[in-house]
Amino acid sequence: MDEKVVLSLCEEIKTKFEGVDTLNKLNDLKQEYMGKKGIITEYQNGIKDAEDKKTYGMNLNKVRNTFDELYSAKLEELETLELNKKLESEKIDITLPSKKVRVGSKHPMTRIQEEFEDLFVSMGYDVYDGPEIETDENCFQKLNLPLGHPARDAQDTFYLENEYENYLLRSQTSTGQVRVMEANEDKGPIRVVCPGKVYRRDDDATHSHQFMQIEGLVIDENVSMADLKGTLEMFSKKILGEKTNVRFRPSYFPFTEPSVEVDVTCFKCGGKGCPLCKQTGWIEVLGAGMVHPNVLRMGGYDPEKYQGFAFGTGMDRFAMFKFGITDIRTIYGNDERFLSQFERKDD
Repeated sequence: MDEKVVLSLCEEIKTKFEGVDTLNKLNDLKQEYMGKKGIITEYQNGIKDAEDKKTYGMNLNKVRNTFDELYSAKLEELETLELNKKLESEKIDITLPSKKVRVGSKHPMTRIQEEFEDLFVSMGYDVYDGPEIETDENCFQKLNLPLGHPARDAQDTFYLENEYENYLLRSQTSTGQVRVMEANEDKGPIRVVCPGKVYRRDDDATHSHQFMQIEGLVIDENVSMADLKGTLEMFSKKILGEKTNVRFRPSYFPFTEPSVEVDVTCFKCGGKGCPLCKQTGWIEVLGAGMVHPNVLRMGGYDPEKYQGFAFGTGMDRFAMFKFGITDIRTIYGNDERFLSQFERKDD
């Protein structure tokens, strides 16, 4: 390859690049010169037959460099033109109104649980979240409900079969209280609430086979019913309103003695009487009582030294009261139209 061939090829290449106006044509030109059977490739294959390989190689490099420089410049030019055309044809009018962005919101039960937990934490309680699959011993026996106790029938418990025959889906979050007492190695004072899901064989407008409970436990020296009443009065006023009154009625629970049912003044009529409260002015919201000595003893506490009180309520019921929900089954139906309403109910 002599100087004349180099000059001729370089001029030819420059002329052909001037006629390239698309990326496809540029790729075709590259294939013509640099492909497997391209012009420059053929010259490169002929270097082995050249008499003066050094001069031949230097001249060939001049041609290759000319092609590479022109190719890079033309590629940048055509890509810039292509981008400008795309920007012009796909431009967005930012003055047009935007589409509404759909934002999720908290589930009503999440709102209620957080409200309860925040209140009790402010009163010095810890929050304990126990397992939903429990032993019969924790769910019943250590709560003073031995095998065959008639009070077990009222809970319609879901037992697990086969190798899990001694296990069940907890029917009450009181199992968390059992675990907290056993885990407290120094057997000192306890102040804890245990929120979570529980399971019973119920299914109607006011009951669900899965629902949310929260239970509280306080153990210390010289704890009395007065402490329990003061706690529940504060709880009711903070959750349902400052005008709420609390009424205790004697009742029976195997794990507390004495035991009480707790009513609050109807949040709808203020205690005057209405269809919601069946004209009584009161609505039952929770059960409570002083921890039974047998429960303290099985939890490792000396009932002669320590006393305690416990209370429990369904958080679903408070959600129904607060948000005006008439059917508990809608809470767990995952209907977006229902769930999206509660975003507007934030304080």
